[in-house]
Parts: sequence; C-alpha cells; structure tokens
Amino acid sequence: MATHSVKLMASILCTLGINGLSYNAFANESLESIESISSAGLPSQNSQALAVTLDLGWDSQYVSQGRNNLQDGGIYWLNTAVQQDNITAYALVGRGDSQAYTEWNIGLEYGFNIAENLEANLGYQRIEGYSNSRCQDNELFAELAYSATAWLVPSVSYVYSTEATGYFIEVSLHSYWNITDQFSLTPYITQGFDFKYRTEEHDGRNNLQFGLEANYQLSSYMSVSGHISHSIAQGDIEQEATANGDMSSQDETYAGIHFAITF
Repeated sequence: MATHSVKLMASILCTLGINGLSYNAFANESLESIESISSAGLPSQNSQALAVTLDLGWDSQYVSQGRNNLQDGGIYWLNTAVQQDNITAYALVGRGDSQAYTEWNIGLEYGFNIAENLEANLGYQRIEGYSNSRCQDNELFAELAYSATAWLVPSVSYVYSTEATGYFIEVSLHSYWNITDQFSLTPYITQGFDFKYRTEEHDGRNNLQFGLEANYQLSSYMSVSGHISHSIAQGDIEQEATANGDMSSQDETYAGIHFAITF
C-alpha cells in the first residue's frame, strides 16, 4: 500500500464500508452473530423479543476493501448491539493499538425475509473518525443472502457513501461446517468492486479476498471466534498504488479474534 500521512488516512477511513469490521460486526447481526468483520455464523432471521450483544475483538491490521488503513499495528474493537425483533441498533468503537486513531460507527439495521431462504438487510450508519483531524461520513447499506444450504451460502452486499458519493459491492460465498456441537469452521471467498467509493480514477474490480473463520460456542450466550484472511489486490488498488509511486505488493494478510456475549 502506498504511504499516506495519518491525516490523509483519517479522511480515507471516513469512507470505509461496513464490510470492514464495522459492517460485518454488527451490520451482519441479523444474518447471525459475528464477526468484521468480517465473520458470521449461518444466516438466520430468527428474532428474539430483545437481545443485547457485546463483542470485544482485535485485528492484526485494519483492513477493508483490500487496504491496510493504519500505518502501524492493529486495532481493538468494542461493539454493542441491541436487537428488538428484526431491528438492530449498534455502536462500534475502534482504537489503534500502535497509533492514535479512534473511530465510531453508530447505525440502525432492519432484517427481513424476501422469500424462503432469501434474506435481506437494510441499514444506515454514521461514521466519525479521530486522528490528526476529524472526519465523518454517512453510509447506506444493504445485503442479500440465499441460505438454502449451509455448505454454500451466496451473498451480495452494497454500501453507499455520501461523503465519497460512490458505492462498493461485494459478492461472497461462505461455506458453514459444524465440526462439533460447539465448534464451526467457515471458509469464504469475496470479490469486491469499487465505484468511486475508495478512488475516483478507476471503477471495477478492487480485490479478491478469501479466508477461514472459526467459532467456538463457550455456552448458550458466550462465544469466541477468529479469522485469518488474505486479500489479493486488483485494478482499483493497483492503479491507486501506481499513482502514488508504490511498486510493492498490495496484497494483505491479517487475522483477528473476538469474544462475544449475548444477554
């Protein structure tokens, strides 16, 4: 990734999709409890009268849309989500573990079934980032998933940034496998497409990402999960790096771990 100042990085972070940890962590709650990122269980629209989820996690790098968004180290995350039937309100805060960066994501999401095994989410979130300068953004997002079979769940997600006046699309395949009653593994692959969301100069393929997510259910209300992911840079990222004079590999490999409890 090209070298950026912390100030520039903060402005870029304002256009992050909630397909980073923000989106996956709680924007995907109605499809099932985490991630960040990225990392979910088998999609389900089963609702409870009222549920509160707290999630504490750490990622070795802050990667979204195939880019490492921080110059140094990883990032800690604290997520809180309150679900009432099909509506989820969430607040997410992230803090860099090696550099001064704080980000807040506050949002509202509605999940519903379009048809049997066809589930959708619609939502809005506000992003506030603090580093050398303050930045903000408003995002609208949507996700569609087909969950007829657990071993192959296709999904597509969309996020629109009012600050960038652009959008980002991800097409994914997840495969959910229950190894034991408590332990599950989920390999996945995701293709991302950028349309003036992260850059204005190039539209189209952004990155191809794949990885493995694991979840262990400690009890009916506590779980620990982790992931390892690798992102392969494509046209949008490569052209951005070339424009910045960076000829190094733009591929990213990172991992994370999360602990979640639901009341």
